[in-house]
Amino acid sequence: MVIQALTDAEQRYYILATDVPVAERTLILKQGETFGVFNEFGDIDAGARREEGLYNAGTRYLSGLSLSLASHRPLLLSSTVRRDNLLMVADLTNPDLYVAGQLAFPRGTLHINRTKVLWLDVCYEQIRIRNFSLADLEMDFAIGFQADYADIFEVRGQERPRRGWLYPPETAHSAILLRYDGLDGVTRRTLIETTPSPDVIQKGVMRFHLTLGRHEEKTINVSIACRSGTAPTRVVAHADAVQEAEQARIAPEDALCRVSTSNPQCNAWLESSAADLAMMLTRTPQGLYPYAGLPWFDTTFGRDGIITALETLWMWPGVARGVLAFLAHTQATTVSAERDSEPGKILHEARQGEMAALNEIPFGRYYGSVDATPLFVVLAGAYYRRTGDIEFIASIWPHVQAALDWIDHYGDVDGDGFVEYHRRSPTGLVHQGWKDSHDSVFDASGALAEGPIALCEVQGYTFAAQRAGAEIAQALGHMHIASRLREASRELRAHFQSSFWCADIGSYALALDGAKRALNVRTSNPGHCLYTGIAAPDHARVLLENFARDEFFSGWGIRTVAEGEARYNPMSYHNGSVWPHDNAILAAGASRYQCKKLTARILGAQFDASNFFELHRLPELFCGFPRRQGEGPTQYPVACSPQAWASAAVFLLLEGCLGVSIDAQRKQLVLAHPVLPDAIDEISIQHVSIGAASVDLTVRRFRGAVGVSVDRREGDVEVIVQS
Repeated sequence: MVIQALTDAEQRYYILATDVPVAERTLILKQGETFGVFNEFGDIDAGARREEGLYNAGTRYLSGLSLSLASHRPLLLSSTVRRDNLLMVADLTNPDLYVAGQLAFPRGTLHINRTKVLWLDVCYEQIRIRNFSLADLEMDFAIGFQADYADIFEVRGQERPRRGWLYPPETAHSAILLRYDGLDGVTRRTLIETTPSPDVIQKGVMRFHLTLGRHEEKTINVSIACRSGTAPTRVVAHADAVQEAEQARIAPEDALCRVSTSNPQCNAWLESSAADLAMMLTRTPQGLYPYAGLPWFDTTFGRDGIITALETLWMWPGVARGVLAFLAHTQATTVSAERDSEPGKILHEARQGEMAALNEIPFGRYYGSVDATPLFVVLAGAYYRRTGDIEFIASIWPHVQAALDWIDHYGDVDGDGFVEYHRRSPTGLVHQGWKDSHDSVFDASGALAEGPIALCEVQGYTFAAQRAGAEIAQALGHMHIASRLREASRELRAHFQSSFWCADIGSYALALDGAKRALNVRTSNPGHCLYTGIAAPDHARVLLENFARDEFFSGWGIRTVAEGEARYNPMSYHNGSVWPHDNAILAAGASRYQCKKLTARILGAQFDASNFFELHRLPELFCGFPRRQGEGPTQYPVACSPQAWASAAVFLLLEGCLGVSIDAQRKQLVLAHPVLPDAIDEISIQHVSIGAASVDLTVRRFRGAVGVSVDRREGDVEVIVQS
């Protein structure tokens, strides 16, 4: 048997899964540039599960954290992350402990409560230990620490020929200092301090000798500060850290309009998704930006940020504003083959950390995505329609123009009228659409495609960008530009139908390869063509019929590649798996073409799937195996969870089912042919803002039909229900 090996370039961005993970849950906290992946005990053991750790700005500052009682691991009672993702709490107790062969401490004698919070580059932990026995107790208690200062790409599996200098732990009266001098000239330190001070410190272990009277409780506060370079890190008391983090947290209930349903489980999914989205939102100088996903993608991604903003635009337009401002600020201005950048191109991703600083990876600022640039213009147009914020749109108009110029002058590599990609960086991404794994673009035989490659969905994004650009240009008084862009969109749409439609498979081609061959493979990519409106109505009908068939629809959602295609594999990253954001975009596209039955079916399937994932948290993706009675969806082993665009998918699914569109200039809120999935009889939406106006709505099922009531209306807004 011959297995196709990955090239060095392909291995560079592959997330390794060579070991069998320890069967423990992981719990995640994130705040700013810091996140932690802890096991259910509240410990960190990167040797058992390699992604565990405390990370800051792309580097793991703690790879080991262990709590022990008399050299034994405590027993787990329960652990969870608070619903708003601010705190992690673990409840533990002692195992049966023997001294000189005699049972000295029966299990359940001590209660240990661990509470963690992240705040401004510091992990704060409070450990409360209570004696529930009828006698005084003496016991040794220890906390151990390790740090490897691995770059996130090393954690993912990439090997490095050289690393910097890792020093032995330095100890003081109440502190341990871990230190690493990177090859990038940056010294990274982890400073661990406790109150009260430990009785003994040695080799990265703090030891306490506890004396507890009956029913007495003692508290140990631990701070783990991540320090980079010469910048100081502010450390406060645990209670102050919790209070400050509470006050500064991004609260979804304050920014999102509030949505609730008649189904408690669906409400749990909505609440979890909103909390995860709020956690992933990170404050930048330009505004809020949704970092892509944990643990592998805790940074700014252009495509991910734009799609997340589009998914949430009707509910939370401030996210879109932050994304647009950040991407305008980081837009490429020069040609760089190393970074796959050209003037006007929108950022693919930006990384911090040692490997990015040393150019061992090109992602310090990397522009190797073909779709982020047209999607930037699409988002700008959608934001303007949603908010009417002409002042902000005018401020980014030069960046919108630069993006449109990139489409015309750099995006069309060979002058055939389509936007293509062709990697120029030898270390960059081979494929530069949203399905960017090495084997995601292929022909009917399974042979991998050669570039330049014109993806079908990218033509849809370009079409929508031209129309959005025309709308913005007209609003700003640039009538000649608006006219030119509208004509370009008409020409592209006609050219697309004749070049991409494959009647033999009832689908648009996945792509045109470098030889202009249509890759006639059935994939979910044309679902994005429905979303953008480039699909012809007769083609859309055929597409939608096929998406509803078992080859595509797994029962949990629509697969990225249809069963029966040469590279179909339900366990692959992009060739047969189910992605929530992809399903949401496709469902919204189905709604656009009045196929509400499929939209509701996808929402229902994703809701059912959410009930099988912890915290109702849909991951980045899951496997595409057919739904089996009494079983949940099959997890993908290295999927990010949470992932911003997966968390936001439910809001776009609701938008598609309800047919929501908001036009701030016309002061209109439209619900076009609203439907409800079988599991939901009623949806309540409160505080939908349209300019200075606000409305509350309820959508109810009545004898097989759906009705809408306006429960509250403040300000000048018209609510239109199309049935």
